[in-house]
Order: sequence, then structure tokens, then C-alpha cells
Amino acid sequence: MSRSIQVPTGIFDSRQFGFAQVTIVTTSAGREVHVSGQTAWDAERNIVGAGDIGRQLEKSLTNVAAALESVGAKLDQVGSLRIYIKQSHMHEGKAIGGALKAVFGDQLPCSTWVGVPCLAREEFLVEVEPSPVLLPHGP
Repeated sequence: MSRSIQVPTGIFDSRQFGFAQVTIVTTSAGREVHVSGQTAWDAERNIVGAGDIGRQLEKSLTNVAAALESVGAKLDQVGSLRIYIKQSHMHEGKAIGGALKAVFGDQLPCSTWVGVPCLAREEFLVEVEPSPVLLPHGP
């Protein structure tokens, strides 16, 4: 196996914090794409949707999509999501479900919602981590 990283445009460059946003692991089955958990930061590390979990989830998913697109994958190839939700906002299931439906329509992925006491920054209400996507071997 070998691992390479991708620095997608439109998402902040996380290498200064000691992690990659996207890694590609070459296996015998193909290229396995891993995406770090995404929050509602824009490329300049400004929060999008302060205080609004639905808007933050939509932006987080937009970031997941940008990360996947940087290696030729698409959001509809994600089989499941782990959604970390600040415990103080776990009661906002309607907004969370609405954001998921707005992005995925009727083709929803599986998801696990995990209540957490806090995320990396106080203003983050939600973080989304997609399951790996498998792509065929490249040229």
C-alpha cells in the first residue's frame, strides 16, 4: 500500500495542523479515498452559518463534496456518514435531516449521529466524516 495526499481547492489547507484533508491509499482493489471530518469553515477558516446547525451541515457537506471532487469522486459515492453533533444541538434533528435531504434528495446515505460535548472550535456545531470511497486504479 501507498498513501498520498491531496490539497483540495475551496477547503482550508490543514497540513499546518498536522493532518491532510484527503488521502488516497492504493490497494489491490483500487484507490481508497479518505476525507477528514469536515466542518463549516470556508477556505479562509471563516465559519459559515454561525449558530445555525442546518446551514453548518450543508457547508460541511459542500466541503466533503469539494474534497471528493479533488480526486475525481462524487458525494453520491459515499455509503455512510458519521455526523458529530454538539450535544447542545442534538435536539435539532429536523434541521439536520432537512440539510441532509437538501443535499442528497431521496438517495440518502446511511448515517450515524453522535452527540459530543465539543468539537475542535467553539463555533462548530457539527462535523461530518464520510466513509471511504473506492475508485478504480488510475492511469
